[in-house]
Amino acid sequence: MLEFDGFQGRRRLAASLLAAALVLAPALAVAQQAEPAIQAPAAIPDPKPIQPAQSQTAPLASLALAAQFAGDRRPIRSGLVWRILSETADGTPPRIVARSTDAEPVFSLEPGTYLLHAAYGFASGTKRVTLGPQGLRDQVAISAGGLSLAGSIGDAPIAPAQLSFSVFVPLQGNSEGRLVVDKAKAGELIRLPEGTYHVVSTYGDSNAIQRADVKVESGKVTDATLHHRAARVTLKLVASPGGEAFAGTAFSVLTPGGDVIREAIGAFPQVILAEGDYVLIARQEGQVHSRDFKVESGLDRDIEVLAK
Repeated sequence: MLEFDGFQGRRRLAASLLAAALVLAPALAVAQQAEPAIQAPAAIPDPKPIQPAQSQTAPLASLALAAQFAGDRRPIRSGLVWRILSETADGTPPRIVARSTDAEPVFSLEPGTYLLHAAYGFASGTKRVTLGPQGLRDQVAISAGGLSLAGSIGDAPIAPAQLSFSVFVPLQGNSEGRLVVDKAKAGELIRLPEGTYHVVSTYGDSNAIQRADVKVESGKVTDATLHHRAARVTLKLVASPGGEAFAGTAFSVLTPGGDVIREAIGAFPQVILAEGDYVLIARQEGQVHSRDFKVESGLDRDIEVLAK
């Protein structure tokens, strides 16, 4: 009985283990399917060498320039101002990319289309060029000349400091149509486009004025002297001829018609007047004194008013 009982116990244990195995088998199968397979690590490729970035700036080309007079093709050696403007494809206004005051400048620029502008005083020349990688040498022609002005009274030159000049371009019969140069000094080289100009010369600061038309030719300097008919007078209020001048006197110089030409204050102010007839009025301490006088060209003298 004991052996039988042991055998029966072993049979029941084996049956229990078999039943447990049958229950766990489906769960193990599902677990094996859900578990991800472990993949071998992928091979990492060797890094490629980094190429250096290439420059985006185009190589520069040489642009060598010179200017010449349009008339005789002689080179212009001084007085030039160069401006180089670049043209754009989008239609925006050209912009200045380079400047120079050299007579024969050399620029280093990117290849492209440029507008050259060469100024010679009040004259200028322009030209459009295309600069290639091989460089370019070119010239600009300017139709211009020079004008040098002076003044005299008879054969005696007038000191440059006492002269000033204005230069006009005549327009439609008006000799002073357009002012080109104002208050130019004697002996100054004025660079102008080729053409005819009206020059006004003022001697002193009153009415001693002369005018002339002058022609400026390309490649040449025109020397023009304007001849004045005037004189310098010294104004005095005195008690007797040749006496000491009264200080603080107010003077007025008038034409015979009453137009005021010049006013001055002092003991003996000096005035430059064109030749002609004048009236001098002197005011001092509430008293008014006057006299007529005449100015003769080239005759500098004292004009005395007697205090009565």
